[in-house]
Amino acid sequence: MPIFLDRHDLRGLTAADIAEAHRKDLEVQEGYGVRFLTYWFDETRGTTFCLIDAPDIQTAMRVHDEAHGCVAKDVIEVDLSAVEAFLGRLSDPAPRGNTSQATIDPALRTIMFTDIVDSTGMTARLGDLRAVEMTRAHDALVRRALENKGGREVKHTGDGIMASFDDVAAAVDCACAIQQAFDAFNVNSKEKLRVRIGLDAGEPVADSNDLFGTTVQTAARLCQEAEPCTIVVSGVISELLSDRRRLVSLGHKALKGFVHPVEAFEVSWR
Repeated sequence: MPIFLDRHDLRGLTAADIAEAHRKDLEVQEGYGVRFLTYWFDETRGTTFCLIDAPDIQTAMRVHDEAHGCVAKDVIEVDLSAVEAFLGRLSDPAPRGNTSQATIDPALRTIMFTDIVDSTGMTARLGDLRAVEMTRAHDALVRRALENKGGREVKHTGDGIMASFDDVAAAVDCACAIQQAFDAFNVNSKEKLRVRIGLDAGEPVADSNDLFGTTVQTAARLCQEAEPCTIVVSGVISELLSDRRRLVSLGHKALKGFVHPVEAFEVSWR
């Protein structure tokens, strides 16, 4: 059966309220041939997301309606492997410590893109075999930083890597660690590897039919706009960071595919 991710606007409810609604869904689901796999709840924004294995959207929403009446505002079809890569889990979170209360995960994620500068020119200079070796060096340095900072690789883009983070500060720290790693690499390498990095943050179901669609597009465009050896983040990232001392305003950028300019900041990483 297809897998769906839905979005509810439930301002004013608590984590306990959402947990109870999820329990009621589980009580009703069997009668409709549906499985509610897990959920995420952002109390600050009043948003809830449910991951559902169902024959179709309408059947999934009938379960919500019968269980508690809170039918989703938006629903998209998703791939389980993509959900796991972006969100990190496909089942209910484990209880915290010695209590029965589960960790509340808001599903807000920071998306990061890395991109090797002038990879085409590098291939022309070095040839395919050596260029592949340099790309592997990029991958190793990025993946090491992801492992150290709690990031998850979503996919390899050919010239870079897309990753997801639960924590915005960790994502920015990871981007800085990546640039520092390449800076150290280039000291001892005849062929220099320069990368650009872009980051944005958002919810899994927003104003498109893709998982993190707008967030992914924004992060990718900011990466393309970044100068070599720099990190560019969105205004959303700036708002979510408690420490903004490393941020330098770049004003608003007109990004391809976006109607309105996007506020951007460069991160000082040296």
